[in-house]
Amino acid sequence: MCGLALAGVVGGTALPDPAGAGAERAATADGPDCPPGTVARLAGPGADTAFDNGELTPEQAARYNDQLREALRSLRSHEIAPPRTVPVVVHVISATDGRGDVSDARVRDQIDVLNTAYSGGYDTDGADTGFRFTLSEVTRSENDTWFADFNGHRDDIRAELRRGGAETLNIYTADLGSGLLGYSSFPQDHAAAPDQDGIVLAHDTLPGGGRGRFGLGHTATHEVGHWLGLFHTFQNGCTTPGDYVGDTPYERGAAAGCPQGRDSCPHRGGRDPVTNFMDYSDDDCMTHFTEGQARRMAEHWAAFRSPHRP
Repeated sequence: MCGLALAGVVGGTALPDPAGAGAERAATADGPDCPPGTVARLAGPGADTAFDNGELTPEQAARYNDQLREALRSLRSHEIAPPRTVPVVVHVISATDGRGDVSDARVRDQIDVLNTAYSGGYDTDGADTGFRFTLSEVTRSENDTWFADFNGHRDDIRAELRRGGAETLNIYTADLGSGLLGYSSFPQDHAAAPDQDGIVLAHDTLPGGGRGRFGLGHTATHEVGHWLGLFHTFQNGCTTPGDYVGDTPYERGAAAGCPQGRDSCPHRGGRDPVTNFMDYSDDDCMTHFTEGQARRMAEHWAAFRSPHRP
């Protein structure tokens, strides 16, 4: 089982302990084919899941950034821009009794949420990232074992179902248990494990799934951000270089709920970016990406996902 770097410990209202209690701790990937940067979002601190609690260490984040910088050097004369559209394949995994059978309408609603979020439609001050998503295919698998224990079989499931190349967003939905909302791979790891690339979502986090504070579809928004190379807004806490994005204020630790006005790095400029899609806030608190994040996603696309890259 992979050790994972978590992309969303959410649920309480207190600031998570920056030392790591109930928040994120270093993790390693000890499986034979486990990409080191798989990242997940939990429904609450200390949630009962099969995954180790952990975060990207400063060293891991720096390594990913170094890989990006090195890849961009080979793109000197190439345009750094998002694609016109990202093809999306959604793999709905359900039980034979119908649990988890996400309807086509809910799948389309999820694509609509992504397009609104990535076009800046939830906040007039949010960036239009330029990324747009088009549903190419929906696959359906009725399999009680896969549905109830996706994480125990995820390598085989993804290897069997995945479609397309690095430019194709594969989304898998299943029952991930009470604590786990979803997880994603990083673009830097596609070359080493292409059949494991994509994001996995708890089926009830898609719009209309009834997941309470996490039922508006922004688990997908958040995880696609990681799939396009973004770190958490609180990466590295109050310490330089933060999340490697110049226009997201520094943040000591993950937000939970919607603590607007919080300033956990008072010696740094700006209040905590708790409404940013790459924090851990509730779905209805998340509203935007920044121009800097849009640029960084475009860089990752050009470096690792574009079918036209050198």
